[in-house]
Amino acid sequence: MPIRILDPQVAAKIAAGEVVERPASAVKELAENALDAGATRITIETQGGGLGLIRVTDDGQGIPVLDLEVALERHATSKITSEADLDALSTLGFRGEALPSIAAVSRLTLTSRARGQEQGAYVRARGGVLERQGAAGCPEGTTVLVQDLFANIPARRKFLRSEASEASRIHRAVSHLALAFPAVRFQLIQNGKEAFLSSGDGDLRRVLAQVYGDEVADALLEVRGDDGEGRQVWGFASPPSLHRANRSGVSLFVNRRWVQSPMLLQAVEEAYRGLLMEGRHPLACLHLGLPPGEVDANVHPTKQEVRFSKEGAVFALVQRAVRGVLTAQSPVPLVAPQSFSRSIPPMYPFSPPPQSGKPAAAGESALRLIPPRQPEASRPVGTPGDQTPMSQALPTLRVLGQAAGTYIIAEGPQGVYLIDQHAAHERIRYEQVQRGVKERQPEAQGLLEPLPVELSHEQLQTLAAWKEVLAGFGFQGEPFGERAYLLRGLPAGVKDLPPDALLAEVLDLLSRAQDPTQAADALAASVACHSAVRAGDVLAHQEMAALVRQLEATESPHTCPHGRPTMLHLSSSNLEREFGRR
Repeated sequence: MPIRILDPQVAAKIAAGEVVERPASAVKELAENALDAGATRITIETQGGGLGLIRVTDDGQGIPVLDLEVALERHATSKITSEADLDALSTLGFRGEALPSIAAVSRLTLTSRARGQEQGAYVRARGGVLERQGAAGCPEGTTVLVQDLFANIPARRKFLRSEASEASRIHRAVSHLALAFPAVRFQLIQNGKEAFLSSGDGDLRRVLAQVYGDEVADALLEVRGDDGEGRQVWGFASPPSLHRANRSGVSLFVNRRWVQSPMLLQAVEEAYRGLLMEGRHPLACLHLGLPPGEVDANVHPTKQEVRFSKEGAVFALVQRAVRGVLTAQSPVPLVAPQSFSRSIPPMYPFSPPPQSGKPAAAGESALRLIPPRQPEASRPVGTPGDQTPMSQALPTLRVLGQAAGTYIIAEGPQGVYLIDQHAAHERIRYEQVQRGVKERQPEAQGLLEPLPVELSHEQLQTLAAWKEVLAGFGFQGEPFGERAYLLRGLPAGVKDLPPDALLAEVLDLLSRAQDPTQAADALAASVACHSAVRAGDVLAHQEMAALVRQLEATESPHTCPHGRPTMLHLSSSNLEREFGRR
């Protein structure tokens, strides 16, 4: 088949498929045009999930009559004039593709009146071909009416979801726009009913209440950060007690543009490391203000993917700002009074820690003392040195006893505390191990006899790649033949795993680590778990008191390294209500 130049209309439909993937894409592009025009009120109406009708009306500066027809031409834009402008973008749109792309796959009517003009005008196109134009009586601003979207591309319609699903995507797109521009009033009307309305008063928390509900919005923590080099981050993030099973609750904006960035998402989740259970994810709405020259939004026609020229600096800014807020506030989970009157699902769906069922031997303490907390001494690996000091101090607790050989019962100024002895000791050991690594004084114990451990090729490669990290934790040894490793020493305190099994577990963790910080964190958590007291270990009163004192000295006493809570709190007021004293 010979090579031919595509028909312009066919080429337009192909190009439109990149910009307008579904009705929500059209809504986003049209609303962004309105925002670039300085609109403060934007109304979006849809029918049939956006396939039947989309109408976007704004009070922006409008389009001059002579520019209306040109606006439907591909690559016609008022936002940039030269290549140099791409390095200093201050608008959401700049490619000049949205209107012509939408017009190519629908019936589109563009009506506008520019500010200061006495009369407006309209143009109408079908399938990208101009059909009619003329004068129109209308208020200042612009209205874009899109009908029969994708009617001329049956294949595209076939791959869309149900009307309800497409309507949900439109709702999500409008929510993102409202979160990006809290000072703009957004109204969404779907099938004649108001589905979303933001106040436009500039209060981001109020918009979050519209998106997530009042209770969630009230619980969010304010985040602010500035690296002193022209980069800022601001917004809100959830406390560790508020989380989801997926990442849908994280919204990220760069220079007011909603983006999908694995790097930024990783920075947020890195900030929650050790504070959330595995498989749980935070909620966050974060804005980044960056110099335009450091952001490239010209990656994909949808402009949802961006590149950063200073990726490391941006990552550090987000991680530090969020982590600083989280570590400054971490309340103990409060037990609801209903827990005593009826069965309810557990507050934290976690698997119980491994049980030994063995009491500590007489005269042998199951605990290892940790020195009193010193500034910088037990800051977790990877935490910035200039971080705001944490303020998670526990109240002074008095140990009353032990329940089920697993939970320490203690009394404090605000009521009764139930402490998971394994989780609490994990936190103590975790910070203890991290201190040893940071100070290059790992707690190591030599084996009485060197132990040859046979390893797979992959395990040997992992061991070679991470040998310095392993040595920093107290693993000692050397290669032994082609397929074995002669193990001479281990991290101190590990007593529930044979040395070869511990090495295999650690190598498995390291094989999945992406960087030295993640590797060190995973190793510290593993060593802490295997050197902590177990559920079922019967502790003497003195040992329990020592454990509580050690927990009070840690930087993050409320969670174990895996994100499980170390304690639950039953307040005095709840006790009084349950016993009828109130």
